[in-house]
Amino acid sequence: MSRPYVLLSVATSIDGYLDDITSERLLLSNEADFDRVDHERSRSDAILVGAETIRRDNPRLIVKDPRRRAERVAAGKTVSPRKVTVSASGNLDPASKFWHHDVDETPLVYTTAAGKKNLAGRFESLAEIVSLGDGVDFASLVDDLGARGINHLMVEGGGRIHTAFLSAGLADELLLAVGPVLVGNDNAPRFLHPAAYPGGTTRRLRLDSVTQIDDIALLRYLPKEAS
Repeated sequence: MSRPYVLLSVATSIDGYLDDITSERLLLSNEADFDRVDHERSRSDAILVGAETIRRDNPRLIVKDPRRRAERVAAGKTVSPRKVTVSASGNLDPASKFWHHDVDETPLVYTTAAGKKNLAGRFESLAEIVSLGDGVDFASLVDDLGARGINHLMVEGGGRIHTAFLSAGLADELLLAVGPVLVGNDNAPRFLHPAAYPGGTTRRLRLDSVTQIDDIALLRYLPKEAS
């Protein structure tokens, strides 16, 4: 059994925020960058977001471009990658778009034993619920995905999910799109949270490339190749 290749995909403000504190989602990317993200989705076997992202953004998490959708089907794949979420508490809404768009494969919910009890009776027809025990161990989660045949996992957030993958040394690639926006509010969600990151401040992540996409700077890091 092999673990999937783990790609972290995120867009942040210049000062490291994922969103502001208004009721409307802050669009940090531009149309060209959204299309790039759609391309990355089309190359993936599964897309993972945290429960907070589902609650906050209510995403569909689908491949949007008709040509890419058709290419996936022609290759014997589902029209969009399998959806995966993580919720220790099981605090999820069965009405969210996540469960009802492009679900040729049943979405996966990784949770705790307590969270599984909370989900029981509400999600049996919507998702496959996987308990990881007393807590959520992300290495075990990635191992389970590998055992299910997931070779390429795209992680789209939110901040606590990205923090968990980076602090556990599970990320193979980080695509960081920096939008020309300043948020400046401590109550807004941040890209990363305090954690014991491998190597601490002496470890320098390898910057593989920098690409300009109109007014976006796309940074590609390879965390496992850090010095």
